[in-house]
Amino acid sequence: MESTKCLIIGSGPAGFTAAIYASRANLNPILYEGQQSGGQLITTTVVENFPGYPQGVGGYDMMEDMRAQAQRFGADIRMGSITSVDFSSRPYAVTIDDGSTIQAETIIIATGASAKYLGLEDEKKYAGRGVSACATCDGFFFRKKTVAVVGGGDTACEEANYLASLCEKVYLIVRKGYLRASEIMQKRVLENPKIEVLFKHNTEGLYGEPKLQGAHLVKNLGEAGEQRYDLAIDGFFLAIGHKPNSDLFKPAVETDAEGYIKTDGPTPCTNVPGVFAAGDVADPRYRQAICAAASGCKAAMEAERFLNR
Repeated sequence: MESTKCLIIGSGPAGFTAAIYASRANLNPILYEGQQSGGQLITTTVVENFPGYPQGVGGYDMMEDMRAQAQRFGADIRMGSITSVDFSSRPYAVTIDDGSTIQAETIIIATGASAKYLGLEDEKKYAGRGVSACATCDGFFFRKKTVAVVGGGDTACEEANYLASLCEKVYLIVRKGYLRASEIMQKRVLENPKIEVLFKHNTEGLYGEPKLQGAHLVKNLGEAGEQRYDLAIDGFFLAIGHKPNSDLFKPAVETDAEGYIKTDGPTPCTNVPGVFAAGDVADPRYRQAICAAASGCKAAMEAERFLNR
C-alpha cells in the first residue's frame, strides 16, 4: 500500500496552492485532481481580480500556471477521484477510483463547492458567453449593460445590488411572490432604481447567437394569468446557492447545516486531527480564488506543523 505524509484532494486554487507550500516544506504531497482539474475557475473566461495578472488571465491558463508551479517543486499531481475515506485511525486510508489505496498522515480537503443551476441545457450552451454563477467574478464584463439575477435570498439580493453598481439595468427573477432575503437586503433591492424585481417568474430557456441575448420567461406558471414572454438581457447570473463537495467526508468531518466543513476559527483545522479543509468547501461567505489560495497556504502550513509535533 502506498503512503504519503500529505494527501491533497482537489485541484482548484486551494489545492494547487497547498501543493506548492507542502512541496516546499518537503512533505512530498500527492494531489488528486478530481473530476475537473482546476476546479470551478476553469469555466471562467477571464480572471481580472487575481493579483499578479495586470492584463487579466484566462481561468484555465491561471490554473495551468498554478499546476506547473506545484509540479516544479515536486508535487505528485495525479488524475483520479477519491471514492472513500477512513478517518478512524492514523494514518488515514483513502481509496482511489482505480481501486488503489493510499495511507496519508495528513489530508487537505480542497474539493470546492458547486454552484446550483436551474438545470437548463441553455445554461451549458451559454457558459462563458453570458451565463455566470459569480457576479463578483464576471460582473465587470457587463458594465452599462442589462443583466438578470436568478434567486430571492440574501445572495441574490447582494449580487443584484453589486451588479446595479456596474450595469445599466438589473432584473431580479424570483420564483416566489416574495423575497426570502433579510429585511435590510430586501430594502436595498426594492429601493434601488436600477433593479426591477420580477416576482412569480420562472426561466424556461435562454436565446441568442453567438452569445446570450435574452431569456424565455413565464409569469404565474400553472396559475390563472399565466404569461410567456422574452426578456432581452446581456448577462444571466445564477444566485440560488452553492453545494459544498463535502459528502464524501461525512459524518467523520463536521459540517454546518449547508454542508460546509467546519474549521477551528481562522485556521483550516477540522475536528479530525491531521485533516484540514481549504477553499470553497469550507467557505460559505467569500468564494473567491484569492481567498481559496490563501486558505490552501494555511492548510499546508498547518499540515507541516502537525507532522512536526
